[in-house]
Amino acid sequence: MIKYGSLLPFLIIGNLTFGQAQFELKDASKNYDVKINVETCDNEECRGKAVIELFDRNTSKKFQTLTSDDLNFYLNEDQKPTANIIQLYDEQSPLVFDDFNFDGTEDIAIRNGNESGYSGPSYDVYVFNITKKQFVLSEELTGLAHDNLGMFNTDSGRKRLITYSKSGCCWHLTTEYSVLPQRGLFKVYELEEDATGGEKVVVTKREFINDKWIQNVKTYPIKEYYKD
Repeated sequence: MIKYGSLLPFLIIGNLTFGQAQFELKDASKNYDVKINVETCDNEECRGKAVIELFDRNTSKKFQTLTSDDLNFYLNEDQKPTANIIQLYDEQSPLVFDDFNFDGTEDIAIRNGNESGYSGPSYDVYVFNITKKQFVLSEELTGLAHDNLGMFNTDSGRKRLITYSKSGCCWHLTTEYSVLPQRGLFKVYELEEDATGGEKVVVTKREFINDKWIQNVKTYPIKEYYKD
């Protein structure tokens, strides 16, 4: 089951000069407390250049500093940011902590502008490097979070990363990837839903099984397929 996260309590430290604002996140990560300094906050929106400082929760010492050219996000009704929320066509938090490469260590995705599909949120994705003992940028995972509809989902039970893309109202594609050690991403599943014909939807499933792709195509009446 994919978990999208939940609203988390944050402490607003206060507004800084020149429109800057600082937020402290205590419960976004299992291992780190976080401070965010973002360039501009007005009304319900924060945006612009930002500095993200991670502090080891055991020692309270600064662990690493990361940046974003445009940490664009909205505040909730309590004027607080969220974390770890990934909702398609809806809320996507400025920071997402999870184990994206399934190596047992916590990784971090940082919102950076609106460069994904249909001007949706895009993310820079950092994985924890055990040798360097710090977070390093993953170009592959960052690509997934730029080339699709926002941040990808993580299915830790099946060890899959899931992306979504679309074209207009009536064509959708769900893609799943495995992460292979030392090799990177490997596409293993696609679900294509094509309702561009009007009355029917053509559903094509492709799965990589036993070193080859297996394809299954079925056609459904639109009212039956989308009855929920």
